[in-house]
Amino acid sequence: MTIAYKLASQVEERLLQRNQLCESFFSREASRLAEACREMSERFLRGGRLLAFGRGPYATDAQHVSVEFVHPVIVGKRALPALDLSMLFRPWLEAILRTEDIVMGFGPPEGDSEVWATLEQAHGRGAMTFSLPGVEGSYAVDAATPDPFLHQEMIEVLYHTLWETVHVYFEHRELGHDVGASEFLYPFLGREKQGTARLEAEVAASIVMKVQDDSRLRVQVARDEAEQIGTATLAIHERLRRGGKLIIFGNGGSATDANDFAIDCVLPPSGYRSIPAVSLSLEPANITAVANDIGSDAIFLRQLIAQARPEDVAVGISTSGGSRNIIAALEEARKRKLLTVALLGYDGGEIKRKRLADFPVVVNCDYIPRIQEAQASIYHVMRESLEVLSRGQA
Repeated sequence: MTIAYKLASQVEERLLQRNQLCESFFSREASRLAEACREMSERFLRGGRLLAFGRGPYATDAQHVSVEFVHPVIVGKRALPALDLSMLFRPWLEAILRTEDIVMGFGPPEGDSEVWATLEQAHGRGAMTFSLPGVEGSYAVDAATPDPFLHQEMIEVLYHTLWETVHVYFEHRELGHDVGASEFLYPFLGREKQGTARLEAEVAASIVMKVQDDSRLRVQVARDEAEQIGTATLAIHERLRRGGKLIIFGNGGSATDANDFAIDCVLPPSGYRSIPAVSLSLEPANITAVANDIGSDAIFLRQLIAQARPEDVAVGISTSGGSRNIIAALEEARKRKLLTVALLGYDGGEIKRKRLADFPVVVNCDYIPRIQEAQASIYHVMRESLEVLSRGQA
């Protein structure tokens, strides 16, 4: 059995292992999540904000949930106030917290005592709190697995469903407008609250269906892309042996995935070896300087020119496969003889059509949250496989 074949089999197995765990967890939690979404919608309507934080790789979850609420990917959905306070979360919360706010703390499967203490303080001041994981708060849940990668993937599905479901409640509740005698025609615009008991049951069922969609997507990726993922990982491993590093980049939610992938390389789970990696999405001063002075299409290109060496690996993450700044960076990476890898959605887009990646890995789906959830599984499995290869166990 060749290393490539064995690695592809391991990739397929690891992807499929996630499904039963996720489905079981969300079957238990769907009703509680539906109730939590209802309270979140009420707090947003009162002017509340989502304030999120975490440490290490879990800070990227705070980044991700914040951008999802502020910049919704579904056309027509409202922007909701959210902030990532991870850099200095306790003092920042003490300074800006209001009673109507929602506070969300992320941590590893075993929890984070500093995150818990901050959540407790916020809860004491009247805020709604999410402890992910934890045992106390408005919504607290024990980790369903000790595996940090699987845990983080499940939490990503959780906050994606929160974001999707909050908008459902908005569409079924009053917005405080005085529509007079016409209120019976447009109850969602009126001043009277609409009943939500039946809606909560529908929302809970919808959450379970979303997770089942995830499972089907992982099955599809395991069937169609396991060999490509394994071969790409082997090629990355060879570049790392030659002294190369990973250079990872993406936009929006994909930026937070790039950050998470890079952190998983340099600050991996206990027992893993560190891998050299950088995320070009983790450089706000560079990004804003280049965007302001040259244009947003060059925000990764300019950084890659400064950072890249021929033995490096460029990893672009794009749900659309057509992000112009990702395309520009991959084109430059090819000129500089870097290995190029792309995690893509839809049909792979222009990146695949123009063959800008030596190894395009496509999640064949047109809904961004589900694409991102599958991509998180993919780069986590790649990170696991790199560890296996570094120990000569493949």
